[in-house]
Amino acid sequence: MSFRLRTAHGKLKIEHSILDDLRPVLLRLVAREDIRAIIPGVIRPVRDAKGVVKIRITVPIQNGWKGIGLCNGARQELFISTTLTQAEVEAAIKEAIAAEV
Repeated sequence: MSFRLRTAHGKLKIEHSILDDLRPVLLRLVAREDIRAIIPGVIRPVRDAKGVVKIRITVPIQNGWKGIGLCNGARQELFISTTLTQAEVEAAIKEAIAAEV
């Protein structure tokens, strides 16, 4: 018997749950042509993740960038598949967060 652990919700791959306030920002990001996919990872509780959603790009990965999303009292790993530079990804994230306000 095989189970599919990953289901595709458009270009937002769901392997784990997604932090509530982070989901709309990620959906706006994957709506862009230059973002191939976003794969949310592990969620861990942290104290400094209150208030507005923050996403920090941390390191390059084979097909894009790894980031950390902070909100709802937790942090969530994000794997962003794209050909954009770090500065371009950070600008896209800033735009996606600002669209919410």
